[in-house]
Amino acid sequence: MTQSTHLIDVLDARVERRNDRREFFKNALGAAAMTAAGATALSLSSAAAAQSVTDADVLNFALNLEYLEAQFYSYAAYGTGLDNALLTGSGTQGAVRGGRKVAFTDPIVEQYAREIAQDEIAHVRFLRTALGSSTVSQPVIDVSVSPTSAFSVAAQAAGLVPAGTAFDPYGSDEAFLLGAFIFEDVGVTAYKGAAPLLTNKTFLDAAAGLLAVEAYHAAIVRTTLYGKGIDVPSLRTSADAISRARDSLDGGGANTTIFGANDIDQGISSYSATPINLSATQAAVTVSNIVPLDADGVAYSRSVSQVLNIVYLNSGAVAAGGFFPAGMNGNIKTSTAAA
Repeated sequence: MTQSTHLIDVLDARVERRNDRREFFKNALGAAAMTAAGATALSLSSAAAAQSVTDADVLNFALNLEYLEAQFYSYAAYGTGLDNALLTGSGTQGAVRGGRKVAFTDPIVEQYAREIAQDEIAHVRFLRTALGSSTVSQPVIDVSVSPTSAFSVAAQAAGLVPAGTAFDPYGSDEAFLLGAFIFEDVGVTAYKGAAPLLTNKTFLDAAAGLLAVEAYHAAIVRTTLYGKGIDVPSLRTSADAISRARDSLDGGGANTTIFGANDIDQGISSYSATPINLSATQAAVTVSNIVPLDADGVAYSRSVSQVLNIVYLNSGAVAAGGFFPAGMNGNIKTSTAAA
């Protein structure tokens, strides 16, 4: 029995309390409602390819992202990926490139990694159960370490490492946290952005629950990075640089002002109680920004196209790249060029 198999067995007991909810989730629509004919189609307008999608399409889009997160955290925490039984479905099933266990030195970070890994594996199981026969398989996922890997390209774009240099998210506790930060906030904004596309209230309730867990995960990563960044300022500035790089991909603002109206991505540092332009004096005074919010205290949303721009590491109109070298599986897989 592999370690990941043992983990899934443990999860069976952990999620027993969710079984009734899963059954309700499955029965609410029935198999017919999970097909294109049985679900109400919505226009994505600014989202990927301006196509019409069903609730099943939206959930499969989320499942692709959960595959990515579950594989990264499972490898980082345990040194093994998900069992093949959790990867099958329609579309071309792909392998995971790279991934290994982090040699954690901080027991708190290691415990966080294990908890998040278990949550993400549970998310994969939950969405697969909800989707039933409409489930898409895992596509090719790149969580490897090389100068051209997705993590390295993202880190190079953020200025964490020089061009042509590898970034290893498994090399240390701090590197793991920065690797996680590259896509943690994306999951939160993705679920919020997808919520209006869902027509069934049961699905909407489930998406809200998943969003809440992803927000907890993002807060853990942001808080830990900021806390460690007090003693090692480069951690804080590196996280802020990752935020700016994400903004450059999704067209949501480039931090020309600190957390201005068009900045849908925010780093973990702020320089003032109110969003204003930086000066040399203000830049020397930092305060935490653990929860990225707009002026009304509301979390930002991303369209599916903006999410694809980030995970594909390309601001253009593309159907593959970055963490998904062969693209996502399902009907939502092509981005539009970022504004």
